[in-house]
Amino acid sequence: MRTFVTIAENKHFGTAATKLGISQPSLSQALVALENGLGVQLIERSTRKVIVTAAGEELLPYAKATLDAADAFLAHSRGANGTLSGPLTIGIIPTVAPYILPSLLTSIQEHYPDLEPRFVEDQTRHLVQMLRDGQLDLGIMAVPAEASGMTEVALYREDFAVVVPSDHPLAGRRDLSLSTLNELDLLLLDDGHCLHDQIVDLCRKADINPSEATNSVTRASSLTTIMRLVIGGLGSTLVPASALETECTRPGLAIAHFSDDVTAERQIGLVFRNSSSRADEFRAFGELVTAAHQDAVSNQLATA
Repeated sequence: MRTFVTIAENKHFGTAATKLGISQPSLSQALVALENGLGVQLIERSTRKVIVTAAGEELLPYAKATLDAADAFLAHSRGANGTLSGPLTIGIIPTVAPYILPSLLTSIQEHYPDLEPRFVEDQTRHLVQMLRDGQLDLGIMAVPAEASGMTEVALYREDFAVVVPSDHPLAGRRDLSLSTLNELDLLLLDDGHCLHDQIVDLCRKADINPSEATNSVTRASSLTTIMRLVIGGLGSTLVPASALETECTRPGLAIAHFSDDVTAERQIGLVFRNSSSRADEFRAFGELVTAAHQDAVSNQLATA
């Protein structure tokens, strides 16, 4: 059944086999066994493309729900009795992972000693696809992710701060407005990172053309690289509050804050499949994520 769901979602036998970690012949044999057992053709194969039959489309939601129920059964059978235990695969975006994981991992060991967390760091769109494919149990990402078939649970909001070279005129100020972004040459993460999109949205909120406010040539794949570029005088950037202590205490950097009456923030939440039977457990886990964020923010230096 899992082979059927994976093939139906990816429309490609090779991709499905790779995701399941099996060979294509084994994948085909498993699908044939399921179809023969049901007496129904689920997938049409051709040399050019894979087509889900009408019967397959009708049965696909039930197959997904069955797999979710089976996974939940296995988790509960480990003696969890309503408490998370055993393997749990968690997706997390790169602009959250480095800053909350130290505290979160400690909390997991304390509250869920039988849990075996497995973290996958990736961009939002990839995490959502892995959730759909059943490769992840839940994701920690910016919300709303606006992903169909998913439940989103908001966990916390965090403010953005502006990071500039230490000799910049804005260094240390705490009264910035959104229009200030127009005075900066903003450095962004690569396309696909939600932080990139959030900064672009802030520019639009301030009626600023993002292409004029941002450095459209220089891009990086991590905040650490962005900080090096700021130190080198190539521009400025925005970072979430939880990242300030880790990323912004290097020599050559300074922080500026928006005025208290300015809303410049993002919201982080949990995302999991609507069909999951572990929603209550995931919400309880989300409380640990929120607490880990609070720890990250409280550990900032007074100048942050």
